[in-house]
Amino acid sequence: MSVVRGTVVMKRWGATTALSGATFTIERGVTGLLGANGAGKTTLLGLVLGLTKPDGGSLEVLGLDPTTAGPRVRERIGYAPEHDALPPDVKAHDLVRHLAEVHGLPRREATARASDALWHVGLGEERFRPVGTMSTGQRQRVKLAAALAHDPALLLLDEPTNGLDPVQRESMLDLIRRIGSEFGIDVVLSSHLLEEIERVCDDVVILSGGRVVAAGALDTLRRGEAGLVVEIDGDVEAMATRLRAAGLTLTVDGARLVIDGAEDVAADAVRDAAVALGIGLRRVQRRMATLEDVFLAAAS
Repeated sequence: MSVVRGTVVMKRWGATTALSGATFTIERGVTGLLGANGAGKTTLLGLVLGLTKPDGGSLEVLGLDPTTAGPRVRERIGYAPEHDALPPDVKAHDLVRHLAEVHGLPRREATARASDALWHVGLGEERFRPVGTMSTGQRQRVKLAAALAHDPALLLLDEPTNGLDPVQRESMLDLIRRIGSEFGIDVVLSSHLLEEIERVCDDVVILSGGRVVAAGALDTLRRGEAGLVVEIDGDVEAMATRLRAAGLTLTVDGARLVIDGAEDVAADAVRDAAVALGIGLRRVQRRMATLEDVFLAAAS
């Protein structure tokens, strides 16, 4: 069963159309929700949570309709919003415990889960500090702990690295990847940063102008035109000349050869040329587009 499935989802805010017939499927694992600011990402998360109703189309979340079963959907979802609105004078542990109770956990269990969640996000030693005394990176982790404490099936993260420095960002992305791989929790990571999605996600849904312009497994979407990328130790021009003589079309990029055409034919020709010229092969891999290439092509 898909985690989230949307069919021709429409949402308007007055005269502004936030989502215009978005159709998509989010499968198990870590999925990136990618788009420029204003593309409709936060609106879509609000619909998934059942906080707002679509103006058209249908949405299914964890097998339920969030429009009619909002409370049941929300008790199975953890949500870390983009904006920081945490009460500054409340201790991190008290805040996380309270939100776990709001999700229906008994007081004793909520207390234990709050401590566990704060340890998991790296704030075990800081869990009794008031939130207002914490750094931006620590407050982001408090939000993540609050989203995790009730053991959700699905975690929604809206721009979780906002305001973080490069070191904090790397740490947060590592943590998100661990949550998806080690904790077994499905994650939707909303971001406008391509490198974040490429770093931690298995799948991606790309929004542009309120429409889903591309979706699927990252490896599938990034698979560009047929061909190979070859890195060699040796005379690049000699290798290129030999391959062109074998009928291949290619370009030279430093120590790399980017070869067009059928991968099996190109691989055989590369192997034969390397043996004939006594040249070492450092890397031979399928030609792949970058996520930036995919995004620009889809959004154009």
